Amino acid sequence: MAESVATKDPSDPTAVGSEGALPVVLEATGLTKHFPVRRRGRAALTGPRRGIQAVDDVTLTLRRGRVTALVGESGSGKSTVARLLAGLYPRTGGEIRLHGETVNVKHGKAFRAYARRVQMIFQDPFASLNPVHTVRYHLTRALKIHGRAGDDLEKSLHELLSRVQLTPPGRYIDKFPHELSGGQRQRVAIARALGADPKALLADEPVSMLDVSIRLGVLNLLRDLKERLHLAILYITHDIASARYFADETMVMYAGRMVEGGDSETITQRPAHPYTRLLIESAPDPDRIAGGGEPGETPAERGSGEPPSLLDPPPGCRFHPRCPVVMERCKTDLPPRFDVGDAPGHWAACWLYDGAAR
Repeated sequence: MAESVATKDPSDPTAVGSEGALPVVLEATGLTKHFPVRRRGRAALTGPRRGIQAVDDVTLTLRRGRVTALVGESGSGKSTVARLLAGLYPRTGGEIRLHGETVNVKHGKAFRAYARRVQMIFQDPFASLNPVHTVRYHLTRALKIHGRAGDDLEKSLHELLSRVQLTPPGRYIDKFPHELSGGQRQRVAIARALGADPKALLADEPVSMLDVSIRLGVLNLLRDLKERLHLAILYITHDIASARYFADETMVMYAGRMVEGGDSETITQRPAHPYTRLLIESAPDPDRIAGGGEPGETPAERGSGEPPSLLDPPPGCRFHPRCPVVMERCKTDLPPRFDVGDAPGHWAACWLYDGAAR
């Protein structure tokens, strides 16, 4: 019988959980974040307190050696989830666990110890690197803060640059960010994150600011790091096609809530939730009829409209104002997760899959 994760060293890449599953590195349950809205005038004294419901009841699991994609359009709450997991935002509700232990740190040594295990890669590499400092400074600071400089700092720096395929290292180590291309800057940002020797990487749209010609190289680099270092990676993107290529499993997010999840191939080839279908249909396809959809299909039958305001989200399913197959209960009742089809782990939060409704 396979050993339980609790009986294995969490740093052991060969450890497996019960039933042979890869060990869980980072998980969130019921994660919630509401941003308070500043009120002015008389409303500040008498009006009800309101907040932007950016993330509501998000549950996800990151496993060693696997990539989980979080997909959705702009404003759906994807980046907020990453910042909550990184400890950059305080939680309104929910729980985060690292190697099975509840995380509740805000600053100081406890936060630094957490950051050593969970690192974030930001969307814009130029904004995330200090323009007045060299590559040497950025990587040296990361190594020293996390106690990994070692006896030979120069060797450690060269190893980091080689790990992200910036070779020979001597060509890049004393350059400033503006002297590098976008792809090279993002590789430096990845190297800085690796300087902490993390177990989980939170990649917030790491290739969206890069030229199309070099995106694949960065994704392949992250895949190689996942396999060699057994990293758990959260890949945030609005491009569901890249999620199919890069991620092992995909979670779809809409207006702050999870609406579908499962194996990436299943999600992209057999989407269950109407929103996931619209995401896939919105991707450019030269074989599709101009205007999208099937012959004779109207825009209303495909779904249309804008995402709701998260200051006052609609009741029930948040997608119902745009849903082409909306039912009356969708407007009042929040759908739970329903298992979908034959693929294990494939679920959708949609009343279409309620057995009682069939």
